[in-house]
Amino acid sequence: MRLSPVVLTVVIASLAYATPPEMAFSRLLPAAPALAAAMWPVLPTVLLGTVCLLLMIGLGLVFPDLGTWWTAAGIIAVTVAAAYGSHARLQRERTLFQLRLVADAAQQVVLSPLPRRIGDIEIESLYLAAAAEARIGGDFYEVVDTKYGVRLLIGDVRGKGLPAVGAAAAIVNAFREAAYDEDDMVAVARRLDASSTRYNAAFPPEGAMERFATALLAEIPHGGGRVNVLNCGHPPPLLLNGARLHVLETATPSPLLSLAELIGDHYTVDTFDLAPDDLLLLYTDGIAEARARDGEFFPLATWMRRQSGTPPRELLTALHRDLLRYSRGRLDDDIAALAVRLRAA
Repeated sequence: MRLSPVVLTVVIASLAYATPPEMAFSRLLPAAPALAAAMWPVLPTVLLGTVCLLLMIGLGLVFPDLGTWWTAAGIIAVTVAAAYGSHARLQRERTLFQLRLVADAAQQVVLSPLPRRIGDIEIESLYLAAAAEARIGGDFYEVVDTKYGVRLLIGDVRGKGLPAVGAAAAIVNAFREAAYDEDDMVAVARRLDASSTRYNAAFPPEGAMERFATALLAEIPHGGGRVNVLNCGHPPPLLLNGARLHVLETATPSPLLSLAELIGDHYTVDTFDLAPDDLLLLYTDGIAEARARDGEFFPLATWMRRQSGTPPRELLTALHRDLLRYSRGRLDDDIAALAVRLRAA
């Protein structure tokens, strides 16, 4: 690909020399520097344009009736435009590189690397940004080991871009503190809601729509046996016990973060059995709502039933692969997932 402008130049010049002048293949020479602008720096682009100009002059000496000067003027004009286009492209690439550095720094704040194992609990994570040029969006997760057990958080801020990243960072940072301090998950959820509300007050969203976040808190006591779930409007976790799949639906949904003042701060914690080798999948709605070209949603429950005995790391690798295959690489929303397995003693 990098040599294609040179190949194009050689092909056009060869055809112009080997065919009758009436076919005028030489008039295609300006295409070579135009193509070079898309992949080469400024100086090589100008040099290729100069080579094309010299080739055109040489062809004009061989074929006097070729219309050399009109084509030469076209080569000069296209080369100047191509040099400017190459310069502008390099500027954009440098800007994009700087933005990706900033995104990587933001990712380290919001999505810090998780421990792959805490005691008898295996943990793996997956994150995919919907935008190809982005590294992070409004989805978030965190896992901390506390004296109350292993506490997990996963959620999704409504919206995209830097405002959503900032709101996600406020929630995750609040969780990192509250998870250690509070012995009750309801108190943790209230602190997350307060932090989200303060952030939205300091940085109000644009437009009439409110900024809120869904979140799911899970707690696995040391020694296992059960998992406590507090669901703030988030998709319910999936628990795979052998070949049996359980959807951990909550009896009474808790309010979304930033909406407790409007609809009340009544939080509910549900407890479910968690046996050794059970596989727990926490995910954001970007997974369940991934669409094929015909509009059908990704069949997450059916897919999960086929993963019996799959370790967490291989599970998320397969999920990543199958999601991209199902949606043909076109994700409409960010995706985050946590896979957790309680190992047998």
